[in-house]
Amino acid sequence: MRVGVEVGGTFTDLVAFDGDRILITKVPSTPKSPDIGAHNALRTAGLEFAAIEDLAHGSTVATNAVLERKGARLAFVVTAGFRDILQLQRHDRRQIYDLQYRKPVPVVARRDTFEVTERVLGDGATAVPLDEAGFRAHVLPKLVEGKYGAVAICLLNAYANPDHERRLAAIVEAALPGTLVTCSHDVSRVFREFERASTTTLSAFVQPVIDRYLGGFEQRLAGDGFRGRFSVMQSNGGRLPAAAMRKSAITALFSGPAAGVVGAVRQSMRSGFENVITFDMGGTSTDVCLAEGGKAALANETEIDGLPIQTPVLDIVTVGGGGGSIVWVDDGGMLRVGPRSAGADPGPACYMRGGTEPTITDAQLIVGAVRPEAFLGGRMAIDPELARKAFAPLAERFGLSIEGMAESAIKLVNANIVRAIQLVSTERGRDPRDYALLPFGGGGPLHAASIADQLGVRTIVVPPNPGVISAYGLIASDFTKFATVTSQMPLERGATDGVAVFRRLQAELADDFRAMGFSGALDYTYTAEMRFVGQAFEISVDFDEAGLAAISAQSLLKAFEEAHYRVFFHGLGANQKVEIVSFRVGASVPVAARQPLTMPADDGTAEAVHEIWENGRPVTCRHLPAGRMAVGQPLAGPMILSGATATTYLPTGWTAERDAADNIVMRKG
Repeated sequence: MRVGVEVGGTFTDLVAFDGDRILITKVPSTPKSPDIGAHNALRTAGLEFAAIEDLAHGSTVATNAVLERKGARLAFVVTAGFRDILQLQRHDRRQIYDLQYRKPVPVVARRDTFEVTERVLGDGATAVPLDEAGFRAHVLPKLVEGKYGAVAICLLNAYANPDHERRLAAIVEAALPGTLVTCSHDVSRVFREFERASTTTLSAFVQPVIDRYLGGFEQRLAGDGFRGRFSVMQSNGGRLPAAAMRKSAITALFSGPAAGVVGAVRQSMRSGFENVITFDMGGTSTDVCLAEGGKAALANETEIDGLPIQTPVLDIVTVGGGGGSIVWVDDGGMLRVGPRSAGADPGPACYMRGGTEPTITDAQLIVGAVRPEAFLGGRMAIDPELARKAFAPLAERFGLSIEGMAESAIKLVNANIVRAIQLVSTERGRDPRDYALLPFGGGGPLHAASIADQLGVRTIVVPPNPGVISAYGLIASDFTKFATVTSQMPLERGATDGVAVFRRLQAELADDFRAMGFSGALDYTYTAEMRFVGQAFEISVDFDEAGLAAISAQSLLKAFEEAHYRVFFHGLGANQKVEIVSFRVGASVPVAARQPLTMPADDGTAEAVHEIWENGRPVTCRHLPAGRMAVGQPLAGPMILSGATATTYLPTGWTAERDAADNIVMRKG
């Protein structure tokens, strides 16, 4: 038995494959104790813990620890002269017209930042030896007295020579046994000091939280008889065994969105759709990502709460627009949606749990796209009158009918999602019209057609059970790890010295996987971060094993020019030189068997005809359980296709067809 459990902001989802049998469960999340919600999902599904061979898990524990500032009390050790690096940050302003603007607040205070005399140059040479005696005399006593939960060490240029960091870590661990020590060279071996310092402190901040969470969850599982393999999803689209994840806590920050992308792309490829834009609309936010050739794009850096994280992640853009996002009016009288959400408690007004503020779920219920009798397959009761009551004050303020007000809120959240999709497509040199839209999550299929219309996309692929795709992605993902290092060199040395760097990283990853207990063959990917000499930022140039074996200065230059032109629409100019800045290798162990999701059986819900609000007027709409669709038989909108985990809306002008892979393929016209 293989099981995936994903903790979201509103619901905790479970997908289990037991032979040919598929079990799907959704239970309310427990934000204060996410492990309880995950355990509840396992128990609600009625699984025999001893029979589970592979359990994959994704949660928001690390993310919440940062957003709520509930990580470890942290000490930070830096090179002398760099005490203020986390406060100075970069010279940009996120809101250029905000006179009260403040930079993002780091997770470690300045009073808890300590300096040590040493200096390593960018090429790894030692300019100033480590003052070990001074550290023992002046800094170590403060670390002992401070009773810190974790210590982060980030010395200047330690990515090129980590000897000083290693020595300091040994001293701290000897003086403070049991205290978690995080060194920058173990987290990020890439240049740019502020980003590397931010990544190191964030990793140290969440590591004790992840360690306690996984330890408690493992103990609870063991008490129930679980003896299988327990793994945790990463933000790079792969997973790691729980023991290894405790040393790589920073990679767990966006595990849920990454799992959704992996699961959705795996399912769409069964229908031949390899170039897609995924669109995951959950309860609190919407995540979008672009995939080409069945592989989601990777980014070298992301951020959380305004703080940069320098680690490979799926190139996902998130906006605060989900089913639970609250509709409100700002100080200027403009209608807004999100980022504040009703979450799981109390939830949207229609949930009858005490919520009174209007949300997108309430809006969809008002316009008729969500049917009370079919919500979550009829397993959860919702009240349309409470939704109307929540929207009534807004409707009165704007002089609209309640239906018109609800439709306006839906159009606004759709516009926010369209902008997010443009960020991962148009602004990356890709035309969204060349891709199929792949919606999932509880709200994605409801909004997909309207968003596709605005983007000019004419094909939508809705996977079966779209509301639990993230949980499915957990067990459909490979075991993956990346190794990245900055080693700046001219392009001409790339075919010799550059290949040597790739092979060194490859050997490191092979050793890591053997240490994790994997003995089979690994699949490798290779990426060179390149730029014109004088540019401030790099372009990723990817290679497979065959490309690396045949690499030359000419092939490197051609690959870089093509990648650069796709983004900036110009290539190599006169007298311009190219350099390689960093090297990245990814290693993965493919999952032995990937079972596909299938369309749930007909739930017995009666077909119906009712009115739905579409483009400012009511239209007659047919309501059909998705499980009743016949393979190969096209249906025309307007129509609502309801399921146990999500509802798909097919508006006028669109057709839908269930294909042999059980995906619903929607087409315009």
